[in-house]
Amino acid sequence: MTEENKYNAPQEVKDLNIINTIELEDFAKEIVPSGGFDYMAGGSGDEFTLRRNVSAFNQKGILPRIAADVEFPDTQTKIFEHNLKVPFIMAPIAAHGLAHESKEAGTAKGISEFGGTIMSISAYSGASFEEIEEGLAGNPRWFQIYMSKDDELNKNILDEAKADGASAIILTADATVSGNRDRDTRNKFVYPFGMPIVSRYLTGSGENMSLNNIYGQSKQKIDLKDIQFIKHYSGLPVFIKGVQTPEDAMAAIAVGVDGIWVSNHGGRQLDGAPASFEVLEEIAEVVAGRVPIVFDSGIRRGEHIFKALASGADIVAIGRPVLFSLALGGWKGVKSVFEYFENDLKRVMQLAGTQTITDVKNARLKDLK
Repeated sequence: MTEENKYNAPQEVKDLNIINTIELEDFAKEIVPSGGFDYMAGGSGDEFTLRRNVSAFNQKGILPRIAADVEFPDTQTKIFEHNLKVPFIMAPIAAHGLAHESKEAGTAKGISEFGGTIMSISAYSGASFEEIEEGLAGNPRWFQIYMSKDDELNKNILDEAKADGASAIILTADATVSGNRDRDTRNKFVYPFGMPIVSRYLTGSGENMSLNNIYGQSKQKIDLKDIQFIKHYSGLPVFIKGVQTPEDAMAAIAVGVDGIWVSNHGGRQLDGAPASFEVLEEIAEVVAGRVPIVFDSGIRRGEHIFKALASGADIVAIGRPVLFSLALGGWKGVKSVFEYFENDLKRVMQLAGTQTITDVKNARLKDLK
């Protein structure tokens, strides 16, 4: 990339005073290059599903419980071997370098400084495992794989992820091709830097490549046997990410998946699909506690985390608010947004009369449709 065309990502590192995460997007828009911002903020098509991911939470109401003997709510929970201080983690998102020059290493440091949660590392990271580990400093991480068409290369990537300390693998199954992301097409967006993890199966490093080009070189024909391949080869628990129907959840459990990840890719794939929250409850009913459920897409407030947990999720994954906070404050911004969600969730738990995360999961929501 020539100096004239260099991508000028934000560089500032500072604590953030977060009033709410909705306005973080507007603040980030002022400082992030337009192509990078639209890639992070945009969805597919008319962005119906993108918007509905947030608005759908208003279809359910939290019933305040009074005189419930609650003080200093406890947000601790557990998934697999990990004891977490909060029931939310970092969602796997590509190309953090669009938000801040520190890339995924900055996000990792913010997560490490917050402590007690998990970073999900995307195979489309703009940083290497080694760079991310510098920030993560031994804290837990899961690895999200976009599979190569060559299983030997997939084995190499899984070997590296496992050697890096990944304790679970996330198979993203809803992105075999890119959604029709109009903003990216209009901007003629290409990645301004390489992708060290997947560059081994790209015709190029990832730099100056479009998302369509990168997806086109990844595996499109994903089926349930891929869950078994990853599980047996890696020896790690496997999540399947992108589940939107009870049928897909049941099929994945039947072949031995270790976790269901309810997500519509943040409204970035199939526009016109329902909000992720709208399908969570019926998926949770058929999963029936057999494996943990992770939920993402549209989380912006503590109320959203509460409602997702009360609707069947075990863990919530947070995406865009973390990237926007990274843009605004580097690793300190990431730490700030995790602290915001922790404090906001505790506020909601107190007002709802729930002392523990188990209480939240057993809370009754009111249908407001």
